Amino acid sequence: MSNKVNAVIAGVGMYVPETVLDNKYFETIVETTDEWILSRTGIKERRRLDTGATSDLATGALLDLMKSTGLKPEEIDIIIVCTITPDMFFPSTACLVQDNVKAVNAWGFDLSAACSGFLFGLQTGASFIETGRYKKVVVIGADKMSSITDYTDRNTCILFGDAASAVLLEATEDLSIGLQDTILHCDGSGRESLYIKAGGSLNPPTRETVDNNMHKLYQDGKAVYKVAVTGMANVSYEIMQKHNLTADDIAYLVPHQANLRIINATAEKANLPKEKVMINIDRYGNTTAATIPLCLAEFYKAGKLKKGDKLILAAFGAGYTWGSAYLVWGID
Repeated sequence: MSNKVNAVIAGVGMYVPETVLDNKYFETIVETTDEWILSRTGIKERRRLDTGATSDLATGALLDLMKSTGLKPEEIDIIIVCTITPDMFFPSTACLVQDNVKAVNAWGFDLSAACSGFLFGLQTGASFIETGRYKKVVVIGADKMSSITDYTDRNTCILFGDAASAVLLEATEDLSIGLQDTILHCDGSGRESLYIKAGGSLNPPTRETVDNNMHKLYQDGKAVYKVAVTGMANVSYEIMQKHNLTADDIAYLVPHQANLRIINATAEKANLPKEKVMINIDRYGNTTAATIPLCLAEFYKAGKLKKGDKLILAAFGAGYTWGSAYLVWGID
């Protein structure tokens, strides 16, 4: 293809499990209260997948996307699953999803960037579209966080939920819509503030690693909060400045749903009022790679997004990883 194209989101899908864990539930298993959780995180409830794995969440989101768009499985070229909770090290979760929906012509892979996963996956998928070689790329953010959450740690167990959401990327010659730009970063010096210590080649599974609870998520909450507030806020402001965008230009800020205070700080830096910020952390908690596309899917399904809306996406996650994207909505 000789003409330049942009990658545009041409469809969305989502899947959340039925089981709801509200804050009252956590009062029964750890020393906490509904008021404490809500005031510090903005979370009222989150979902848990009782049976199944991340591939089941991702498949559910893709099936929802296919149903709403009429996308046929054989039309899919690439499946990218952004996750830190793959069903297993290999085969990839993308392979399992491909088989589940019988996308016989697709290839794919998993992408690991924690809470920034969807932004990294969106840029990756868009790059494939921009080559002109691929016509339909599916990017899925999916995590079964309950599988790596320590439900004896009151500081972290209240934060996370299970969910998946998917977007379909296609090419458009209308360069005024679609993915306009991204600013993405990683900094491995933050690796000891948010991680899982064992399970990989550094600390393979042993009886000792299991007994020492080394296969569950660990987070230094204060350290992560400090850099997340700065990172998300600054990178959102940076991409707006780069493209000469003001608060009046932006339809919505679409922030990673980690903590309501971080979301508010990011919105304040961008000078955006609350009504221009997508928020669903109160109902789903932190679903890691799924949070941003879940917001997009919910708002689009509710009729709150229209073609031409200018969006700023922002995330911060383990690694550290962080970034922002400037996206112009392309669906009528």
